[in-house]
Amino acid sequence: MQLTVKGQTAYIYTGGKTFDRKLPAVVFLHGAQLDHSCWNLQSRWLGHHGFGVLAVDLPGHGRSNGVPLSSIGELAQWVAALLSSLELERAALIGHSMGSLIAIETALQFPKQVQKLALLGSTMPMPVSAALLDASSHNEPKAIAMVNSFSHSSSAQIGGNPVPGLWMMGMNQRLMERQKPGVFGCDMNACNAYSRPLTDLSAISQPTLILAGAQDRMTPPKASRALGNAIAGARVEVLAGAGHAMMAEQPDTVLNHLRDFLKQ
Repeated sequence: MQLTVKGQTAYIYTGGKTFDRKLPAVVFLHGAQLDHSCWNLQSRWLGHHGFGVLAVDLPGHGRSNGVPLSSIGELAQWVAALLSSLELERAALIGHSMGSLIAIETALQFPKQVQKLALLGSTMPMPVSAALLDASSHNEPKAIAMVNSFSHSSSAQIGGNPVPGLWMMGMNQRLMERQKPGVFGCDMNACNAYSRPLTDLSAISQPTLILAGAQDRMTPPKASRALGNAIAGARVEVLAGAGHAMMAEQPDTVLNHLRDFLKQ
């Protein structure tokens, strides 16, 4: 569906079902240089099993209009505006990588609007190397190749797609290539500039699930555990054999964790 948020048209995938405000609302927040389609399996399953799904294309990404927002704080305000546009009092937020920072910041700025948090491939802070920052702004094909390599586990590098006949590395590369020019550099700089200290997370009281890939080279499990230690009651689950792109590498495992967490 399409919705006007802060004066711009946003595209939101609703899991193949008409969005129903009466159902428990779940907002999926994608990572840098991606869009809603990275959540296809998880969002569609939840949309057909009792949840109101909102898998968004962030501003300037995918099918959403406007320009990409330059800070995590602005993106959190956009999420709050999205919920207000739909007259939703509260929603569970599920964020991957950059999307996890947006979920955290939304919970800190707008705690009454956030019911639960699921953070995938997350760490705080989320520094980006100088080489990747430069490539994301001046040489996007190089930056895409770097992130695509870093994002996948060893098995995915040699064709370990759970869907027979599909090339995982090629799928992710194409997804990143189809984003608009300028999005990548904006996203990378937003992640790199986000500077809240871990101590701020003591203010988060919502139930929180953190999923980490055991082979994640971008946000390694050690960093995810530190994030979990900073949020009271957070549960950290490490997925064996998964990298940063865990939703594609282990879609059913990720879905099972999210399903159980949301139904608690």
